[in-house]
Amino acid sequence: MEKDQTLLDEDAIRRTLTRISHEMIEKNKGMSNCILLGIQTRGHPLAERLSANIKRIEGIDLPVGSIDITLYRDDLEKKQEEPEIHELDLPETIEGKKIILVDDVLYTGRTVRAAMDVLMDRGRPSQIQLAVLVDRGHRELPIRADYVGKNVPTSRSELIRVNLTDNDGVDKVSIIQ
Repeated sequence: MEKDQTLLDEDAIRRTLTRISHEMIEKNKGMSNCILLGIQTRGHPLAERLSANIKRIEGIDLPVGSIDITLYRDDLEKKQEEPEIHELDLPETIEGKKIILVDDVLYTGRTVRAAMDVLMDRGRPSQIQLAVLVDRGHRELPIRADYVGKNVPTSRSELIRVNLTDNDGVDKVSIIQ
């Protein structure tokens, strides 16, 4: 029997993304020379929301793109089904830019490592930062987020489910037992 406990509702997600937006602006002393790149699938709508917040706060139209790490996964040969490939959507060159990767959940760090590999194959950013809605622990690689919405210690048997209106019709983060 699956037990579902809500960690963040729609209002909590909105407040969390507003806080992260302010943290980004403060850490980067403004947002010039920055690009937000959402890791497919749910990182991209989160990046769009962060960009909208930054526009509202600073009046800056921050470039937003998406990044698909499918072909860079280190477990690709273990997957049975054919991977679905999405195009890399870079709003402009990443050369010399501060890239802020955005994802929904940080777990082992392997997705982020793959995203950094994709970026390095496309150019040389001046810096890469990471923003995540939820950090659930259990890192296998030495990767940490610069901006974290919520730290949720989990067991390996638990699952964090992120639902976003853009993909799922509702904004909600749950832990599944």
